[in-house]
Order: sequence, then structure tokens, then C-alpha cells
Amino acid sequence: MRIRNLNPDTDIGASAWWLELDGHRLLMDAGVHPKREGRDSLPLLDLVKDTELDAIAITHCHHDHVGGLPVAVRHHRRAHVLMTELSYFLVERVLHNSVNVMKRQREESGINDYPLYTHDELDEIAPLFQGYKYNREIPWAFQKTRVASDSPTLEFFDAGHALGSAGVLVRGKRETLFYTGDVCFRDQTILKGARFEDVKADVLIMETTRGNRAVPPTFSRESELARLVESIRETLKRKGSVLIPTFALGRTQEILAALALATRAGKLRHQPIYIGGLGRVFTEIYDLEAHRAHRLHSNLQLHEALNLIVLEKGQAEIMKLTGGRIFVITAGMMSEHTAAHDLAARMMGDERHGIFFVGYADPDTPGGHLKSSKPGEPFLFSPSTGHLTRECEMKDFDLSAHADRDELLDFVSEVSPRTVLLGHGDAVAREWFAEQIAERHPKIRVIQPSPGLLVDV
Repeated sequence: MRIRNLNPDTDIGASAWWLELDGHRLLMDAGVHPKREGRDSLPLLDLVKDTELDAIAITHCHHDHVGGLPVAVRHHRRAHVLMTELSYFLVERVLHNSVNVMKRQREESGINDYPLYTHDELDEIAPLFQGYKYNREIPWAFQKTRVASDSPTLEFFDAGHALGSAGVLVRGKRETLFYTGDVCFRDQTILKGARFEDVKADVLIMETTRGNRAVPPTFSRESELARLVESIRETLKRKGSVLIPTFALGRTQEILAALALATRAGKLRHQPIYIGGLGRVFTEIYDLEAHRAHRLHSNLQLHEALNLIVLEKGQAEIMKLTGGRIFVITAGMMSEHTAAHDLAARMMGDERHGIFFVGYADPDTPGGHLKSSKPGEPFLFSPSTGHLTRECEMKDFDLSAHADRDELLDFVSEVSPRTVLLGHGDAVAREWFAEQIAERHPKIRVIQPSPGLLVDV
């Protein structure tokens, strides 16, 4: 078994893992790096473009795992693209939206590489996409073998991270590998936690997102949600508006569900909730596919429980903000030229308003700059706004869709691999896991593969 980390950097970036097993080759994920632009944002696909590939397996439809998929397919046109059936309902919408975003970025920022692929190209490769139910063993190299039994197999396990998310168990003739993708072991508001029970593998590729963050012993998701609802109530009481920056897929629906349940319980008044257009699309899919998903509140239909209003283009720059409005808006890191960015720039100077983070924001993004700001002190929000001064209330709520580090450490014990490869985390996070695994399991080999390096495991 040989593995190559194709992420172009050593942080959370363009997730992509190249696996060679029993003479066959599998690419697991093909994302884009959220902090890079143009071709620099892609995985290191040039290292493997001249090598035959049997299949591509996608763990879920967030851009850092799927945004570079059309480019990977361009290099490997014979490879089938495998994913869960729930991801199958999402992937084309995600990628077509990516084309629109890249076209806008080309116009606004002059990034000549964009778009990295076109709508026509997506339509052309869509027949290669195949969706499968969880816990079904799938031969993935069958096109090269006479019978399916000669092929290595893979199986998707529900990862509890976002709709359709999965860990991947790959079985060869003598060796097995498990790739966690992004995983959440605890129940969220809608999705139940990962179903990785009884997973055993010789090799484990594991995310480390929260390795740099200890969880207080008194922490509970329920208390964080209660604190968020109370903060919203207090903001509306003083006639301010609330901005919750979120990612369109996953975070938006989880927060909307929390608002719907709070409204149903009488903790919030029924009022319009402003969301983005893509967030509305994914919310409708969450509702339509509720019967297929492993979820709580299976009868909760968000579009019926809430008065959802799509924020039109340019509306964030001109609409009245006083009087108590609620915005659950893309993008989670407040990237420039997004509604979340424009609303935050308008709201932060008024102490009546509240900006509430419910997930990760990279320190080098406008969202990260805002998170680290201090009231009354000017700070650089973004190049387009320059320095601003925050007077509004700003809070951070730990409602992550990633597993806590102690949960992942326990998972290593359950899988009992001979080798662990660490990815999808910064250097501090990965080093924490390396030290803890070595201390708890001294016989396990721990590898932090550098970008592009082919590792024999």
C-alpha cells in the first residue's frame, strides 16, 4: 500500500489522497484550498496526471474536498466518481455554483485562471458520478478486472459532518485502510453523530482539525445553543440585528434547525430569517431528503417551520438594519464580495447589533480578523473596507461539525491501526495527535506526510 498526500500545503486545504493498493489506484477527495487562488488552489494533481486511475471517491461536498473534482476527472476520464447517494444529490449544484463564483472572482479580482472548469464541462462529466447507500461494499477497479471479486472494494460510513458525508473503508486482498474525511461523533441539531462503529483497519488517514483546541469538561452543545438563543433574544430586544455567518451546506441548516426549535418552544418570536440563495437550495435538499438521512427531528421541514427570505444581490448593502433582523448568511469566513462580509462591515459600528460565529474562521480571513478584534479599537477587516472599528457585540459559539480531539484519539484506539497518517489540520493540531498517539500507542507508526510525498505503508 502506498499513499500520497496531494494537499499543496501543510494546513487545512485542498484535501486529496492518492492510494495505490493491489496494483490499482484510488483518489480520495479532490478539493480546493480556501486560502489560495487559481491553479494554486488545486491539489498536486500534476504529480499523478500521467498515472492510470481507477476511481475517485468523494467523502462530502464541501469545497475543500470536492471543489477540484472536475480538474481531476479531466486528467483521468476513465475513472468513475463514487460518493454517497446524498452527496450525489448535492455535488452538481455545489460545482455549478463554484463556476459562478470563479467567474465573478475573475471579473472582480482579475484572476485569469478562473474559472478552473465550466458549466459545459460539468454537464459532460456528470454521467461519471455514481451515488451509493452507506454500508454497501463497492468494487472500484472492476473495469480492469474480469470479475468484481478481483477488485479492491470500498464502503461508505456515515460521518455525521454534513448531509451525505462519509468515511471510506478500502479493502484489499491483505490490507485495509480507513479515511475519516471530516467527521462529527456527537449529534448536531439535525444530523446524528457518525456511525463508525466496529471499523477496523491496518492504516488510518485521520482529520485533525480540532487538535489545537481542548474541550472544557463542562462543555455541552445544548448549553452553547441555549447561549446562542439567549444572545439573539437580547440583541433583538435592543432593536439590533443579528448576523450569523455560515457555510451554505451544513452549518446553515443546523443553525436554521436550532432557530426553528427555539421558535417552536416560544424562546424566539416567529419572524423572517434572511438567508443566501445557495443556502436556500441546500435547505430544500435537506428537507426533501430527510427520509434518507440519519437525523434527529426527521419531520422538521425547515422551509415550513421558518419564514425564510432569500437575500437578493446587493440588498445587504442597502437594507435597513435596525428593528431586529436575523441573517443566517454565507460565507462562514466573511470573504470579500459576500453578503456576510458586507453586512458585517455595516453592522460592526453599531453597539445594538450582534455578530455571532458558530464555526471555524481562518485567522487570515475577514471573519478571523473580526474574531480577534477588540471593541473600540480599529482593525483591518479586509482590503476593500480598510480599517474599521467594532462597537457591536461579537461572540463565538462552539457548534463545530468536527470531532473533538479526544473523540478522535479514542477512535484511534478503536480502529487499532498499525499506521496513522495525519491530515486536515494545522501543524499544532497534527503535532498534538502525534504526541498523544505515541504516548498511548507506542507501537503505532504516526506519519505527517508532506505535500506530494509518496509514502510506503
